[in-house]
Amino acid sequence: MLISFYGVRGSTAAPGPSTVKYGGNTSCVHVELDNGHDLVFDAGTGIRLLGKQLAKKRTPANILMSHGHWDHVQGYPFFDPIYQPDRDINVYISIPSGRKLLCSLFEQMDGVTFPVNAEDLPSNNICKFKGIESELYERAGVRVIKRKLNHPGGGVAYRIDDDGVSVAYVTDNELDPPGEPATSFDQWAEYLHGVDVLIHDAQYTDDDMPHKHGWGHSLIGDVRRLATDAEVGALVMFHHDPDRSDGELDEIQRENEIYLKSHRAPAQSVCAAEGMQLRLERPVRRGKTRIRVEG
Repeated sequence: MLISFYGVRGSTAAPGPSTVKYGGNTSCVHVELDNGHDLVFDAGTGIRLLGKQLAKKRTPANILMSHGHWDHVQGYPFFDPIYQPDRDINVYISIPSGRKLLCSLFEQMDGVTFPVNAEDLPSNNICKFKGIESELYERAGVRVIKRKLNHPGGGVAYRIDDDGVSVAYVTDNELDPPGEPATSFDQWAEYLHGVDVLIHDAQYTDDDMPHKHGWGHSLIGDVRRLATDAEVGALVMFHHDPDRSDGELDEIQRENEIYLKSHRAPAQSVCAAEGMQLRLERPVRRGKTRIRVEG
């Protein structure tokens, strides 16, 4: 399994001199499975560059949407494969407000706010509202397990288990929300237990609170604690605040290393950066999954 990061920023794109190292594009992560299938998590502005790579292939592009907020859909009109005649684009929408998510994805292409109308696209944009567990992946030995996010308007997290290796994509999730959570902290720890790579929203610092409590994003300290309790192999902090500079993320990275070393888990921790790749190699017999950071 190869995990590639094309957009790691939250809320809005934030290009500029203070975000060069980690990047300013909004959410988009590509997972290439060992069987050659492509999974794309979300369609933020990062999907534009990914589209140039996937346009070289003719296999279906499978996009798993977490929810329909602007920073997760705004790159779709710039995704090159949607302009390829008869190219299959499978968009998986698994939240109760799926029809609204579909509107946020396609209504931005209305000929007014964007010059191309969605109905004029030459590709086959196939929207699937059912769960993906019964789709192609399970028959090919890949399991897709979902959980509800704690986020305004709802959303869904994904865990992918592929022949001995696993990754979880949990963005826009508040681990300690006000009121009753859709998924509790203990439920998250159980769902994520032992996952090789955890990609988790880590947008806020303690200084952001209490003003942003209830906005649907996690405190960095809570994410560290979850990764430790769930005994994950590697933690990737994701969905960086648009105001978070490269220098501030460097400091968070140093704090991660100190915290996780003192708690002896997980084995690795990184702040997500555009262009970063994680290669997961299945364990030999009962050994640990090998995780290599590239790019």
